[in-house]
Amino acid sequence: MLKIEIFPENQNIETRSIPSKDSKPPREIYEQVAYAHLGGKFPVEMKIGLEKGQVAYVAGLYTLHPSSFAINQYGNLELKRFGMIIEPITNK
Repeated sequence: MLKIEIFPENQNIETRSIPSKDSKPPREIYEQVAYAHLGGKFPVEMKIGLEKGQVAYVAGLYTLHPSSFAINQYGNLELKRFGMIIEPITNK
């Protein structure tokens, strides 16, 4: 299971502006910093894309929700480029 950790200092949303290009209007990108435990000595920093108005994830341990995966045109499993969702890891 992939563990994703959000630390207390990362419970905020970072907003980036993408300037307009050609005939497309400017866009706002909403992200939150998290850390993926990939098996090394230290977790690796990553960003989780959020929807406009979405509440930031609170500090804690998470894993990827099954809806974050898709089967591509070649029948291979892949992580969705947009719409990644994480869910808290619960002790069962």
